[in-house]
Amino acid sequence: MKLYRAPWSTNCERVALALAHKQLAVESVWIDYDDRSLVERVSGQGLVPVLDDDGAIVCDSSVILAHLDARHPQAPLYPAEPARRAELETFVDWFNLVWKRWPNAIASELERADAPDESAIAAAAAELRRSLDRFTALLDGRDYLFGDFSAADCVAYPFLKFAGRRDPADDELFHVVLDDHQPLEPRHAPLAAWIERVATRPQA
Repeated sequence: MKLYRAPWSTNCERVALALAHKQLAVESVWIDYDDRSLVERVSGQGLVPVLDDDGAIVCDSSVILAHLDARHPQAPLYPAEPARRAELETFVDWFNLVWKRWPNAIASELERADAPDESAIAAAAAELRRSLDRFTALLDGRDYLFGDFSAADCVAYPFLKFAGRRDPADDELFHVVLDDHQPLEPRHAPLAAWIERVATRPQA
């Protein structure tokens, strides 16, 4: 099994958490952001992560998580019960399709050649702050977002961790946005504890 990945990638970290949870051995193939030719040859596109699972080429971190669970069911990432699985899949879709729009919008504004739209930044930042309360509520009486460690934690942690920590060497704009606009307050103590809890988990 090979994982094509890049430094500081939040989406690659999702898969690294899942692989370690399942105790699956993997060879990491690191690419340079300035030269994506290797991953393009393997997958037909230039984004990471890409998983080569015994010849099965899988792109997109969330798709990779579902693939790993189907092909390597030990230490599951999704509940077996259909209703609970649907709930978790709904969370994953919301995180990817809705939540991620807010930090992306802030980063896009900051990258504009002309002056950024401060009102757009403020609106997106407000949504990020409100979402901290949602994540905290999910952790009421739970160690992980849906009870047991799951795909939800793999999907969310690489982004929410910036509310509590950022490696000083990591200066990617998107990560700076996540650091700057997710201020943890005392009422978010369960979320802060979850960040520290997941930080101690192994990664492939």
